[in-house]
Amino acid sequence: MTQDVIFQTLGTLSGQSIGVVTLNIEKALNALNLDMLQAMQAQLTQWQQDDSIACVVMDGAGDKAFCAGGDVRAIYHAAVANPNNLTAEAGDFFTQEYQLDYLLHQFGKPVLVWGDGIVMGGGLGLMAGGSHRVVTERSRIAMPEVTIGLYPDVGASYFLNRMPGKTGLFLGLTAYNMGAADALYVGLGNHYLNSDEKEPFFDAMAELAWSQDSEQNHHLLSDLLTGMTQPHLASLPTSALQQFQSQIDLLMAGDILDVHHQLSTLNTELDWLKRAQKTALAGSPISWHLIFAQAALGTDLSLAECFKWELGVSVNCCSMGDFCEGIRALLIDKDRSPQWLFTDVEAVEANKIAQLVASPWAADKHPLASFN
Repeated sequence: MTQDVIFQTLGTLSGQSIGVVTLNIEKALNALNLDMLQAMQAQLTQWQQDDSIACVVMDGAGDKAFCAGGDVRAIYHAAVANPNNLTAEAGDFFTQEYQLDYLLHQFGKPVLVWGDGIVMGGGLGLMAGGSHRVVTERSRIAMPEVTIGLYPDVGASYFLNRMPGKTGLFLGLTAYNMGAADALYVGLGNHYLNSDEKEPFFDAMAELAWSQDSEQNHHLLSDLLTGMTQPHLASLPTSALQQFQSQIDLLMAGDILDVHHQLSTLNTELDWLKRAQKTALAGSPISWHLIFAQAALGTDLSLAECFKWELGVSVNCCSMGDFCEGIRALLIDKDRSPQWLFTDVEAVEANKIAQLVASPWAADKHPLASFN
């Protein structure tokens, strides 16, 4: 039986090793399940403490995706069987996922993520945790949670709110698919290579003078990637997000009803913006409110506080939000006609959002209480 995630170590000329994590469910676009999350948590924790491991690389099997998100079917079935209750399946999955993402952010040693192909939802959580985030000409990066009654999680409360202008809000509401240039512009990618440069890049990594000095190793990897990225920069297409930043800021200006009105009445010839508009307007009205609540967090919260906030909201979405209906329509019945709890953004009751953003745990009993 093939393993859902494969761990290898590569020797280098320096005598130090590189730990390689390969997400290995190609037919499911390397979507994350609980077993994978637990296995990665254990292996990465071990590598973090192993002086012979200089660097970690994360990659996805096949050429279609690094990781298309989380495999949420088990959460869906548990939630449907236990309506209005927090389930162990939801609690365990999101807790484990956020612990893994947080570990990557705090890893210390360089973590390179090969963000080729589809990188969405939970895949973006892994990528955002990497210190060196490579995008390619095939990268398609998005947070599509508005379409399933969730909101951008996996640390997005931290990174979306630190993007230029109102870009983070726009990405959350519209599930806009970023290419490489967009990802570099908003900081989700920090290096660019062509997809066919993977092997030469790995070969070059094996020849670096790795040591047990993490800071020095970060510089070595950055210098290698910068040198390989440089020849491509002139030929990269212009980022639409960058080019239309001022229009995006105007479109996203004001309160939730202003933005809904602006998107509803938008008349544009830009295909990418039409798709974004259509996705946003078809999305869950509850998701809209959660995405605005997330944007209102601003940049005051630490990464740890963002993950704690998200865990409460995510498990609440599964028990009393639009999540089950969103998953039913997209993955279970596949009719793509979700019947959201509220007919439109204006109809959403304030007390419903207050319930969803209220943590189900006391601070000292929070599953992520150890985050600081």
